[in-house]
Amino acid sequence: MTTKFMLLAGATALLFTATAVAAQEAPAPTAAADQPAAGENSDIVVLGFGQARQVQTVTAADLERLTPGTSPLKAVAKLPGVNFQSADAFGAYEWSTRISLRGFNQNQLGFTLDGVPLGDMSYGNVNGLHISRAAISENLASTTVAQGAGALGTASTSNLGGTLQFVTRAPSNDADIVASGTYGSNDTIRAFARIDTGDIADGLKGYISYGFLTTDKWKGYGVQRQHQANAKLVKDIGDRGAITAFLNFSDRRENDYQDLSYDILRRRGYYADNISNDYPLALQIGQIYQNQAARAGNANAALPYPNAGLTFPAGIGTVDDAYYDAAGVRRDWLGGITFDAKLTDALSIVSTSYGHKNRGQGSWITPYVGSPAGVPDGNGGTLSAASPLSFRTTEYSIRRAGNLTNLALDMGANRLDVGGWYETNTFNQARRFYGMTSAATPNRNARDFQSDPFFTQWNGKYDTETIQYHVADTLTLDRLTLSGGWKGMQVRNQATLRTGSLVSGRIQSRDWFLPQVGAVFHLGGGAEVFASYTENMRAFVSSATSGPFATTQAGFDGIRNTLKPETSKTGEGGVRLRSGGLQLSAAGYYIHFADRLLTFANGSGIQGNPPTLNNAGDVESYGAEVSAFYRVMRPLTVFASYSYNKATYQDNVVNAAGTILTATKGKTVVDTPEHMAKGEIVYDDSRVFGRVGADYLSKRYFTYLNDQSVDGRVLVDASIGFRFGDGSGFLRGFAIEGSVTNLTDKQYISTIGTNGYTASGDNQTLLTGAPRQWFVTLRRGF
Repeated sequence: MTTKFMLLAGATALLFTATAVAAQEAPAPTAAADQPAAGENSDIVVLGFGQARQVQTVTAADLERLTPGTSPLKAVAKLPGVNFQSADAFGAYEWSTRISLRGFNQNQLGFTLDGVPLGDMSYGNVNGLHISRAAISENLASTTVAQGAGALGTASTSNLGGTLQFVTRAPSNDADIVASGTYGSNDTIRAFARIDTGDIADGLKGYISYGFLTTDKWKGYGVQRQHQANAKLVKDIGDRGAITAFLNFSDRRENDYQDLSYDILRRRGYYADNISNDYPLALQIGQIYQNQAARAGNANAALPYPNAGLTFPAGIGTVDDAYYDAAGVRRDWLGGITFDAKLTDALSIVSTSYGHKNRGQGSWITPYVGSPAGVPDGNGGTLSAASPLSFRTTEYSIRRAGNLTNLALDMGANRLDVGGWYETNTFNQARRFYGMTSAATPNRNARDFQSDPFFTQWNGKYDTETIQYHVADTLTLDRLTLSGGWKGMQVRNQATLRTGSLVSGRIQSRDWFLPQVGAVFHLGGGAEVFASYTENMRAFVSSATSGPFATTQAGFDGIRNTLKPETSKTGEGGVRLRSGGLQLSAAGYYIHFADRLLTFANGSGIQGNPPTLNNAGDVESYGAEVSAFYRVMRPLTVFASYSYNKATYQDNVVNAAGTILTATKGKTVVDTPEHMAKGEIVYDDSRVFGRVGADYLSKRYFTYLNDQSVDGRVLVDASIGFRFGDGSGFLRGFAIEGSVTNLTDKQYISTIGTNGYTASGDNQTLLTGAPRQWFVTLRRGF
């Protein structure tokens, strides 16, 4: 640590004498800083010219060509190095949504909305929320992907392998109402409306918007439903800047799809799902399973349900083949205020204070734990008889608040950025069981928040304090731009167990010097070369279901003094070319990933067994990415990308005695396709518009020993629409659009790892992808 502080002091001196080199810009956490350049807002993709990293931006124009309500994650799936999967057509079903960059999975990436941290956006997020809840997709102005590493000022403690920065639109200067309505497959109804006030007085303007989605599941029974509201108010303070306030609300309730294994798929087929329409069958399966459990240790034991017997009904092979129901319920409030101003002609400040409140439940109707007679039934009464089923929840609440501030000093050819981020977060998490009736009609709805549990398995309070700062300098010397700097962070995690047998204790992650350096050289003729080097660390998370606290007290005590946070070192370089309507980018990279933590699933997900946390040593990744955007003529554009990635474990997993637990050395990292190719054609002549896109990726492994994998696949989406013009008639400003997802009706495995990964063998951790679906949308004002 002494050496790092010496380096820190030396680097500080170099920066303030304007001789330091820099790489990643350290942008202020503001929407304006990340907006596309003028004239680019109609392009579907903007490549990161002038930046020392591999960066691309997908604009609002691209999101408008997708089915309303589509996640911006699905929009960036076309970019090189991006592996995005979801089991639904919109890419918004959170249990299934996964995104990875260059072999780094979702909880090893950083995500922000207008600079505000979204945590790692994983399911059951402990320090943020998913973008599908944070903002309505129609209110997003752009999504920027940095495949290798985010900017120094990015507010993230999980940014090992890249960032996604979402930026919302600014209020319009003109008063207006925009709206859309969508109907489609599975009785999908999607509605959106936004009212812009225009300039009310002296630069005061704002908007308020509402979005609604309801859709039946494409297989099985159940509904996925969401209400959202976004509001933003901006007060311009002349040429000195602006003050912006925002408040976003989301209430999302979605019935889950059944997690599958290859065994279940072979026996029950592609459309196998939960049996939410047949509660008596679920009761029967639960009775038989509990009879089998009673006889497992004693062949002469009395059966708790003697009339049910010991044999599952036809078509059911195991108790995990079909659960009655499962669901995710989330309610979020996210708000904040940003002060963006010039303090002097050379010195500017951007400061954002924010708060986030969340309540959530993830539920399963489980046959592994029964409901005793006499416990609350959730309707003011009690159960008259014991039941083989219970309602199992994982319950969440988040209360977090923070501030991120950046100061920028422009000194001609030199720009110095200094900033900091502080956040305090209290995360409460509990595993509870609620009574389910033995009658033929269920007494609880999986999409409701539950009350009156009969058993709390565990209940914990998890406090996290985050401190991060950064210093960056950019020096422009004619055709050469050099930049560099560093960031430092300290994350303190405290677990306080209230009930159960999990962990109480404290652990922290700290590194005060994580450098970034790089350069861009402009060759002329629209061509440039770039290179960068970055170091990053992923802090531990505070949770009962992930990270170092997701084990027993003895297990935690055994690792708390030796466990190291994951770190990465990334080097990348490439070339970009812009000529007329053509944009080209090619990049190569090498990543050394140290102290990778592997989580091994124990049993089926519904059982809720604590996972096993092991250090897997190092991972080596290298690869190349090529992307091209070409405006063939004003109405017609083409985009294509190709990615090659080779990511392998460099060490076996061993125990403290050095015994090999899992021989992972040389194996490919799970859920990491080696090849990806994407392409799309877009036509838009202001009246007629359309899009066709194709997405290919090669096979992916879902075991650490690479003995189980899912095949590669190609997916095709398409849309076509017509605008009615800008005349004065009734249809002025209206447009109609039809879209189709999975155009070829491909049957494929979408998400893998929904219930974690195992060393080898089949595992109930797969989801099948949605079949061909169609949607029709009527818009006004887009």
